[in-house]
Amino acid sequence: MKKAFALLLALCMVFALCACGQTEAPAQTETPAEPQTEAPAEAPAEESAGWAPDGPVTMIVAYKAGNGTDVTARILAQYAEKYIGQTIVIENVDGGSGSIGWSQLAAAEPDGMTIGFMNLPNFNSSIVKELGTYTTADFAAICNHVTETSLVIVRADDERFPDIDSLVAYAKENETVASTNGAQASNHIGAQAFANSAGFKYIDLPQGNTADELTSLLGKEADWCVAKAADIAGRTDVKPLAAFSAERIAEYPDVPTLGEKGYYDQWLGSSRCVVAPAGVSAEVIAFYEAAFKATMEDPEYLAAAASFATDYKDAATTAALIEQQQAFTEGLSTGFWYE
Repeated sequence: MKKAFALLLALCMVFALCACGQTEAPAQTETPAEPQTEAPAEAPAEESAGWAPDGPVTMIVAYKAGNGTDVTARILAQYAEKYIGQTIVIENVDGGSGSIGWSQLAAAEPDGMTIGFMNLPNFNSSIVKELGTYTTADFAAICNHVTETSLVIVRADDERFPDIDSLVAYAKENETVASTNGAQASNHIGAQAFANSAGFKYIDLPQGNTADELTSLLGKEADWCVAKAADIAGRTDVKPLAAFSAERIAEYPDVPTLGEKGYYDQWLGSSRCVVAPAGVSAEVIAFYEAAFKATMEDPEYLAAAASFATDYKDAATTAALIEQQQAFTEGLSTGFWYE
């Protein structure tokens, strides 16, 4: 009896061990499944990162170093590098009222590694005057950077012109010279609009860019000129007499508008846009659009850019602005200019 009981107990222990072995087996087969679920999850994350430049980015500025566009472009580039992840190299391509630089930009590879600044309405005027072979269709808008209001300016030490009315009175009785940034370029458009509204004629002295225009004024080759607020930020050698805007501008709150004084009462100025050669992918545009938007919202950038009017506009809005300025500039060809 005792032998039979011992045999029965031994058999129960064997069955128990077998049962334990069967419950452990599924647990061993589940452990390899974890890496299979992790591997596919990484691939979409890499794809969602999208395009990004793989080396230094060239930014073409179609004016000489020290020009207002160059100054604002360098500040933007400096603070944009942390969002772009690459060095931005400013390439100044001066000449032809900007047309040489824009021709070079239009001909660049549309791979996202070359972008540049487009100045409105100078760019549009260069098309009207056929200074280059490009059109608006040869560029892809990325964003707007700066919108600058134009001002009528004289030398700070010129006692003849304490205000805008004294300049108008003098110009009606005497022949004056106005230096500009190029024939029918943005500052020439401003000078012509002012003179037309005030009822006098003047001699235009085109210089090809704003930096040389101001040098001409300070060298007493010209009596007055029109330039944008960013072009004279921090300068004490020139004096603004009136602004081309509906309301007084923040940079010069004590300077009247031309409309206040009974002269030209519409806004005039310049927009400085970032563009790429036509043909770049939508991913390239989206990358730069986001990077520059983040830059223009960065407190450190805003502190450095306090002297000019940062005005971010997205790619679609900037593209529409370029076309609007093209229509505006083409419309000036009839009844606006005089010989």
